[in-house]
Amino acid sequence: MKFAHLMRANLFRKKTRLVLTISSFAIALLLFGFLAVIRMAFSGGVDLAGADRLVIINRTSIIQPLPLAYRDKMLRIPGVKDVTHFNWFGGVYKDPKNFFGQFAIDVANQRQMFPEFKVPEDQWQNFVKDRTGAIAGAATAKRFGWKIGDRIPIQGTFLPGTWEFTLDGIYHANRSGDDETQFWFQWDYFEEKVPDRYKGMIGWYYVKVTNPDDSVKVAKAIDNEFSNSAYETHTDTEKAFAAGWVKQFGNIEFLILVIGTVVFFTLLLITGNTMAIAVRERTAELAVLKAVGFSDRFVLVFVLAESLLVAFVGGAIGLGLAKLLTLGGDPTGGFLQIFHMPVSVVPWGLGAALAVGIASGILPAISAMRLRVVDALRRV
Repeated sequence: MKFAHLMRANLFRKKTRLVLTISSFAIALLLFGFLAVIRMAFSGGVDLAGADRLVIINRTSIIQPLPLAYRDKMLRIPGVKDVTHFNWFGGVYKDPKNFFGQFAIDVANQRQMFPEFKVPEDQWQNFVKDRTGAIAGAATAKRFGWKIGDRIPIQGTFLPGTWEFTLDGIYHANRSGDDETQFWFQWDYFEEKVPDRYKGMIGWYYVKVTNPDDSVKVAKAIDNEFSNSAYETHTDTEKAFAAGWVKQFGNIEFLILVIGTVVFFTLLLITGNTMAIAVRERTAELAVLKAVGFSDRFVLVFVLAESLLVAFVGGAIGLGLAKLLTLGGDPTGGFLQIFHMPVSVVPWGLGAALAVGIASGILPAISAMRLRVVDALRRV
């Protein structure tokens, strides 16, 4: 650290150039942070999927229903521990832009199936007793300013009419990245109001298996149970189901990788050129350092340290801005339900910035190390 003043003097020799170089790193790492957030938004469900849960849908399509009678048959299959079911509602709250997932749930088995979603016991019991009650995720409740006891009108879409709900509880997720945007209400209330053709039918099932290692075997047994029936099933692990859902949007990870590579390669060229110019400007000073006894290795490390310092400062600023700008949650009105920058992005981002710092500074540093005092002074 005793050479910090010398390094500071060199860096601030051209203040405008220093600010622009740091800004380049900051912008690149800001984009890096946002790309990580987008990747998390699309693939977070895959990463967080339960290892012991299966998703069962109609083999034709998820929009085709399955009979409620399948539940008891599934419970008799070896390896099945719990079964619950969902119906998609798809209503509108005040404005069609106010998108969030609304589900008619199996109250008796919801909490056993999804222990990561926490509802205070008193709120849950009020919900169980209230035929028109509802539970909202913390993010959705915050978004609309809902509080316990509010009456929430949802305008049906494929099931027309206004459905009135009382907010009996708010659930929170105990893992960072879990979905806190859902809206649950009682399946019995849903079943009571739907037309006769929909009665006794559900959207899809979730199954919890006794041993996660047997998930594939249990999934095959479930599909075999209902093969050649009027409502054949397609069963996947929750992770596979979530991954298939993400693939409908295209290869997001490849797109992010391409964008990130282009950005950092461009940054490498910019900073490499900047460091090369800085070394050329200080040829005489570097020659003097060598003349008074500093080694070639010292000059190499000294020049490289400047490049790394600029990369670190710019990277830290960029990642800090990315985290700050994503604290407000999903800006897409519910399309990206998981929208936050994971803490793990910080070391990866700083590592990438430092790698660019090394790559852009190594050639100028080697050039400075090989500089001969006689040749340098002759140029001056």
